[in-house]
Amino acid sequence: MEITFFNQTNEEMQDYEELFLKIANRAIECLNLQNNMVISVTFTDSENIHEINRIYRNIDRPTDVISFAVNDATDEMPLIETEEDGLDLGDVFINLEYAHKQAIEFGHSFRRETAFLFTHGLLHCLGYDHMNEADEIVMFQLQNNILDPIISRDDVEK
Repeated sequence: MEITFFNQTNEEMQDYEELFLKIANRAIECLNLQNNMVISVTFTDSENIHEINRIYRNIDRPTDVISFAVNDATDEMPLIETEEDGLDLGDVFINLEYAHKQAIEFGHSFRRETAFLFTHGLLHCLGYDHMNEADEIVMFQLQNNILDPIISRDDVEK
């Protein structure tokens, strides 16, 4: 999987590219997918994600992660494939301010929380959701199966 990164913050996030590629490759393995997909990840802050949430989701508050799946519009819409890039999954926006707060709240590292938010967004772009209890169970179990072998829930800041 190819991941394009954008950073709208002042935080150094280059070290996360390798981690996110490991997560993407683990997702490909767990879900038996082809490796010709692309996704973009944007690191942002509460102000920017609030604006995105307000404009595109009509929710007037910030959030931790937002995903825009290419195939989100209808179930019949196929993934878009370009010769150069492969299958375009969509875009994931990660709010680093929330990631810091949630890492403290959940008692694990910022690295673990950011990896979790990417995994969550990636699964949304792959078509998974948690709108009902059955779907939530499936999606959350996949998140654990993908993420836990890569970065422990017990991973704490050093």
